Amino acid sequence: ISAVPSQVGFPYSALPQVICPTLGYRQGPPPRRKTLLFSLAAYRTDEGQPWVLPVVKKVEQKIANDASLNHEYLPILGLPEFRANASRIVLGEDSRAIKENRVGGVQCLGGTGGLRIGAEFLRRWYNGTNNTATPVYISSPSWENHNSVFVNAGFKDIRAYRYWDAAKRGLDLEGLLEDMESAPEFSIFVLHACAHNPTGTDPTLEQWKQIAAVMKRRFLFPFFDSAYQGFASGCLDRDAWAVRYFVSEGFELFCAQSFSKNFGLYNERVGNLSVVGKDADNVQRVLSQMEKIVRTIWSNPPSQGARIVATTLTCPQLFAEWKDNVKTMADRVLLMRSELRARLQALGTPGTWNHITEQIGMFSFTGLNPKQVEYMIKEKHIYLMASGRINMCGLTTKNLDYVASSIHEAVTKFQ
Repeated sequence: ISAVPSQVGFPYSALPQVICPTLGYRQGPPPRRKTLLFSLAAYRTDEGQPWVLPVVKKVEQKIANDASLNHEYLPILGLPEFRANASRIVLGEDSRAIKENRVGGVQCLGGTGGLRIGAEFLRRWYNGTNNTATPVYISSPSWENHNSVFVNAGFKDIRAYRYWDAAKRGLDLEGLLEDMESAPEFSIFVLHACAHNPTGTDPTLEQWKQIAAVMKRRFLFPFFDSAYQGFASGCLDRDAWAVRYFVSEGFELFCAQSFSKNFGLYNERVGNLSVVGKDADNVQRVLSQMEKIVRTIWSNPPSQGARIVATTLTCPQLFAEWKDNVKTMADRVLLMRSELRARLQALGTPGTWNHITEQIGMFSFTGLNPKQVEYMIKEKHIYLMASGRINMCGLTTKNLDYVASSIHEAVTKFQ
């Protein structure tokens, strides 16, 4: 928090105690002004506190009381029951690819680790043995780490594909499809499985079908990033629909999965890279090369987070409880979206605000322009990204009115 005010012209020494809906209170004298932070990428409760999922607490106790467990090394590719069940929840219980043994998993250090291992493999072995010149397409905008991961993996040609239409505050489907049509064959496309970061705007099911059709015809490789399964809509199946559809259409693909958000395991760095190939032999060849890559990066992964996830996913009762916990988080975010839109419309705030509820997941592109963002920061002490993106978890029942009225003022003054 101390870094945020200084970046926008507020020296830390001049600030009073900070009220932050995501990090709580700083020790010090009583606050003289309200300061809200909406840039942290983590879930917070309506009280502005981190939430350890009840099912996670239960499983942690179960693990702690299991005298059979030890701290020996895991296999290089990770805990087998974690890998298998992580792939299962993203591909579905009745996945034909799983039944045909065309799926493999690599336990990684969070979703970032999954992206990196996948990128390293593609640079070394995709469509040849040295693919530094293969174009990698990343949505505009996207999570900033997407660019960095592929650059650091050795790719030299990173391109943007159109995604966000600022004028209509929604998906630029026409531009997206045009960029795919013009992309060289065998280009790699990084796709957000759900809850697109940072816009919160996802294609509809019919739009996903159009995207898949173009990618199939143009021989483009889909690399999904799934960071919010269950956390976006509250339904695991709905949030994995795009990945499952691509698999059903015969694509070979990678899917980097993160369990930071939907298990609240931010500091355990629990991730999985699901590999879907054309046959079992193909997948085993891929995994053998990924094993070599992992060996030189982190050697073998940590066990605690993977055990928590694997234990939860393999026990029907715990699995049901986890899904309920995830829905609790998703429902709070959805409620904050609904309440913010309702307040803005009640105030008569200029413009349309239906995009707030049409978007999904933790983040929202509010549509605020740079002058409006500057006003929010300097005059209302609400800290958000320069792009106008906010973390919806920063909203609470206690600050909704203040935030809505501040947005109303900013939009009214600087249209």
